[in-house]
Amino acid sequence: MQAPAEDACEVIVGRLLKQRGLKLAVAESCTGGLIGHRITNVPGSSAYYQGSITAYSYDVKELVLHVRHDTLCQYGAVSEQAAREMARGVRQACRADVSLSVTGVAGPDGGTPDKPVGLVYIALVTPNGEWVERHVWNGNRWEHKERSAEAALALLRRYLEGRL
Repeated sequence: MQAPAEDACEVIVGRLLKQRGLKLAVAESCTGGLIGHRITNVPGSSAYYQGSITAYSYDVKELVLHVRHDTLCQYGAVSEQAAREMARGVRQACRADVSLSVTGVAGPDGGTPDKPVGLVYIALVTPNGEWVERHVWNGNRWEHKERSAEAALALLRRYLEGRL
């Protein structure tokens, strides 16, 4: 495997985090560690990347990321509320300045009329605010994971470039 291209989102985000002296942490569910994988493919990422928590189960979301049980019962793991609490939890657990979280239905099973396969929530928590995006991707499980990871990095990039 070769290093990512200079115009890859993870390279640009890394450069911006380093320039600003910010530390990043990531909470991943449906992406299964893909965001962390992409970030750590960039040489020198230890200067700004604190780490990630891949929280697939409700138990890990509650015990490690401190997502409230009531949030999971009322809204489910695939929700704006859960994504926001996951990002807050990983930011605190990893002592990071900024954090991302991703939760969704990667498929091919598990979708419902209210939460179809391809539904993803991405949250960004920073000292300056919190943002949550909702996406519904078409495609297969791998495509959902790839698109979600790219969208999470793009959200962070927009923040770091002052476009949020």
